[in-house]
Amino acid sequence: MDGPFPEHGVRFRADLRAAGVDDGEIGRAVRRGELVPIRRGAYLDHGDPALVDPRGRHRAAAGAALDRLGPGAYASHVSALVLLGIDFWDLPLGRVHVTRDRSHGGRRTRDLHVHPSSLPREHRGRAGGLPVTGPARTVVDIARSHGVERGLVVADRALAQRSGNRPPPTTPEALARVASAVAGRTGMPVVRRVLAFADGRSESVGESRSRLAIAVAGLPAPVLQWPVQVDGRRHRADFAWPEHRVVGEFDGRIKYGRSAGPGQDPSQVLWEEKLREDRIRAAGFVVVRWTWSDLTPFTATASRLRAALDH
Repeated sequence: MDGPFPEHGVRFRADLRAAGVDDGEIGRAVRRGELVPIRRGAYLDHGDPALVDPRGRHRAAAGAALDRLGPGAYASHVSALVLLGIDFWDLPLGRVHVTRDRSHGGRRTRDLHVHPSSLPREHRGRAGGLPVTGPARTVVDIARSHGVERGLVVADRALAQRSGNRPPPTTPEALARVASAVAGRTGMPVVRRVLAFADGRSESVGESRSRLAIAVAGLPAPVLQWPVQVDGRRHRADFAWPEHRVVGEFDGRIKYGRSAGPGQDPSQVLWEEKLREDRIRAAGFVVVRWTWSDLTPFTATASRLRAALDH
């Protein structure tokens, strides 16, 4: 598939055919794995970096869809999350979502969902040079469409301070303004619940899910990112109930492997975390730890937390 096309980037069937590549050649290139379909009529080169992960592939598919839909289409819902770089949990990536500022004309195909919806100027933005719904509007759309847990994860991540002290994508005030602007639509009770509970201090998807699970279990609300002073060292606990001298920590080994920096051995990071936890315990705190597999169901972890708090 050499020719006037970039080594990496979306290749459209119409452009390939205009360059003299017929459908038979395109089909053979797909069967050989030289071209990888990302949506109807759009392909990536087999070595394109976007194919490394599902979000990269979806980002390319969203760009291809917007290119063909033309002005007035804005990536929205999970597609906007991908382009905005806002983390999420358990949202399907098989279909590109776009919103058009109109009252009708929606459609859904195998790889595209066009949402007709009022889209005020302040609900629009750009990410990576592409038109998207703004962070606040995107959070509200996800909560309306996908429920409390997925909506809370997105809201927390959109409110969280980014690395390098960059400001978060949105604010509680912006979320409230968007919610007010779309009041009366389906799913707004869920949106109100999500926005009332959202907290940018949750530092990961797992912490957001844990916080909701703690609330659903009827346990007291924890203090987030609580500083623990032990032997002159300052540690931070994911969750804490200081008056009960109980600390909750999410994720265990998975998180420590991710936290290893360049040149660091994940096993050393894990060992240092164990020493940290030992120091917290030695200072008289009960430490309750859980991982991803403990979140569904949360019953056993809730029982351990309840026993620690009662003690």
